[in-house]
Amino acid sequence: MIALAPSASTGHSHLAFALRWLPPERRNDAEIFFRFCRAVDDLADDPDRPPQEKRASLAEWKSALFAGTLPPELESVIHCHAIPRPLLEAIVEGCAMDIDPVRMGTYEELERYCWHVACAVGLVSIRIFGCQSSASERYAENLGHALQLTNILRDIGEDAANGRIYLPMEDLQRFEVTPESILRGTPDAGFLSLMAFEAGRARARYHAAIPPQVDAQPLLAPEIMKAIYWRVLGRLEKSGF
Repeated sequence: MIALAPSASTGHSHLAFALRWLPPERRNDAEIFFRFCRAVDDLADDPDRPPQEKRASLAEWKSALFAGTLPPELESVIHCHAIPRPLLEAIVEGCAMDIDPVRMGTYEELERYCWHVACAVGLVSIRIFGCQSSASERYAENLGHALQLTNILRDIGEDAANGRIYLPMEDLQRFEVTPESILRGTPDAGFLSLMAFEAGRARARYHAAIPPQVDAQPLLAPEIMKAIYWRVLGRLEKSGF
């Protein structure tokens, strides 16, 4: 049975802080949406569920999206903000990408993953926040890539412990870093250069995430997230990752 996560903010204090700056009614709708995101993400990451069961549960969410049988509060948010259901479907599909051991062959594959798990989230969010400009969609996509790349760089050790490597295999080969060395937690000599290269990609996305002036107020919450994660990226670089 599908159900929203009980809280959008548990374990996500940065998100909870950013959402505080929304008007109450929009904050409530955003929290409902992020409870959906949390629910499907938790399904994919649940260590006690076999992969086949995870896929079946996520498929149930996808079916409910187009059958109109989502939890009523989520259905209400979708109707109120005219949220395209394929965006929610993309989020579910992105979570499904995490079920099997992750390997990204190319940067294009990583970008596709980031679009599903982060950019699609941003494209839904700007509708809930009340954005009016089409430029806010480009902002959401660039910021989604930036935030997800930062997460990947921050969590590389934790992900490796779970058999996941999100950095593109073509980049590992370029910097002479083997996947096995990352999985062991003793990466090869080119690791720091590899990480600096990927951090540069994240920084480029942050610089490209320029909020349109007309939507400055609705985009205050994501701008707070942007500032926080920019600092996270800086700390990673200064610490040598």
